Amino acid sequence: MDKETYTTKLGWFKENERPEALLRVAQDPDLMKIVIAWGSTSPRVRPKLTQLRSECEGDVWEWLWRNTEYSSFSLATRAGVSRYLFEEKLAVLIGNRVLYPDGTVNSFVERYLR
Repeated sequence: MDKETYTTKLGWFKENERPEALLRVAQDPDLMKIVIAWGSTSPRVRPKLTQLRSECEGDVWEWLWRNTEYSSFSLATRAGVSRYLFEEKLAVLIGNRVLYPDGTVNSFVERYLR
């Protein structure tokens, strides 16, 4: 796998966004804090990508995140939440595809936060 594959796979998720992701964020101030902090994060694609298990949507999404590097400590600090709460809430944001591994945010959520 290479960076071009990573970018292509990520592009598919961005083109197929789900508006219901907004409902999770709108109801939880801690999620909003993390989303806002994510916007100022500069995640990186790992230099050596792992193998993709399958082309199943869920496997591809997990693969993208496994191959993304960022500082969870720095992100939790900027969001102003505890590390424990951060890990719990980050899983919700990733699982609901609110955050993208390239440092961007679901466009429906982004418009809401403006």
